[in-house]
Amino acid sequence: MLGRKFLLATLLLFAASPFIHRALAKSGAASTDSLQSQSQKKSASSAGQTVPVPSSGPIVIPPDAAKMPNPEKRTAKSLANGKQRYNIDCAMCHGTDGDGEGFLTKSMKLSTPDFRDPAALKSATDGALFWVIQHGEGPMLSEKGRASDKDIWDMVNYVRSFAERKTAAKSK
Repeated sequence: MLGRKFLLATLLLFAASPFIHRALAKSGAASTDSLQSQSQKKSASSAGQTVPVPSSGPIVIPPDAAKMPNPEKRTAKSLANGKQRYNIDCAMCHGTDGDGEGFLTKSMKLSTPDFRDPAALKSATDGALFWVIQHGEGPMLSEKGRASDKDIWDMVNYVRSFAERKTAAKSK
C-alpha cells in the first residue's frame, strides 16, 4: 500500500512540476531559469560549460561548478547507492536503464538523453552533471535538500556507468 501511495504522490508531484516551476519564476523565487539567465549575463570569457538538454535547450553551468572534481570514487558501493537514488528520483523520466524512456517521459512530452550513448554526456564534466542534478532544470526537480552531496556524486557515477556498460557490451 505504501508503494502505491508513494508512486501516486510522485506522479502528482512530477505532473505539477512545470506549474510549480512557473509559479516560482513569477513569484521571483530563485529558480534554475534565473540562475541560467544570471550565468548568461556573464561575459563570454567567464562563460561556463554548456550541457545540451533536449527538452529545454542548453543549460549554462557556472564555471566553478563545471570544474568541480568528483570526490567519490566509482566503487561498487558508490554505484549501488547511485543506482538506488537514481531509481527513486530519476528513472521515472530517464528510464531504469538510462535510455531516456521513463514512464513519465511520454505523458509529460519530455525529451531526455539516452545515457547509454557515450556521446550523450561526453562533453559534460562530472561537476556539470552534479550541478544539473543538484539544481534541476525545467521539469526536472532539484535534488538540493533531498539528497546529500555524496548521494548526488554517486548518482553522477551511476549515470556515467550506463555508457560504460553499453561500450563494454559492444566489445564482447
